[in-house]
Amino acid sequence: MKMPVPTPMRHALDLAAQAAAADEVPVGAVIMRGSEVVAAVGNAMHGGLDPTAHAEILAIRAACEKLGDGRLMGCDLWVTLEPCAMCAAAISHARIDRVYYAASDPKGGAIEHGPRWFDQPTCHHRPEVYAGLGEMEAAAQLRAFFTARR
Repeated sequence: MKMPVPTPMRHALDLAAQAAAADEVPVGAVIMRGSEVVAAVGNAMHGGLDPTAHAEILAIRAACEKLGDGRLMGCDLWVTLEPCAMCAAAISHARIDRVYYAASDPKGGAIEHGPRWFDQPTCHHRPEVYAGLGEMEAAAQLRAFFTARR
C-alpha cells in the first residue's frame, strides 16, 4: 500500500515543480515549527545569480528572519533532495531539530553520501534525519529536469 506524502513534503514538492518551471534545479524546502509553515522556497541559484541560493539555505535565511533568531530550535526542515555539504553545515549551525528529505543524492548529498556531515566529530549539532518521503516523485522531477537539458 502506497503511503500518502506528508503535507510539508507535498508543499516542498510543489515548490520544486515551481523551481523547475523557472529553469532552476527542482528542489523545494519547507521549514515547519509545529504545524506552522515558517518558510517555504524553491532553488533560486540561476535567477538570483547566487550559487549559495539552494532551497535549504534560502529557507533557513527566511525562517531566521521571520522568527528573529539565528537558531531554529523546535523547527523541522522538509526538502526534496538530500542536502549537500553546504546545506548540511547550515542545518547544523541553525540547530534544526529534524530533517526530512525525499530523494537521495549519491553524487552531491552529504547526509547519507559523501562526507556524511552529521557523522563528523566536528559537527556541533546532529538533527534527526528521515529519508525517502516522496522519493519517487522528487526523483522523477529531477530526472525530467536533467533529461530535458541533455
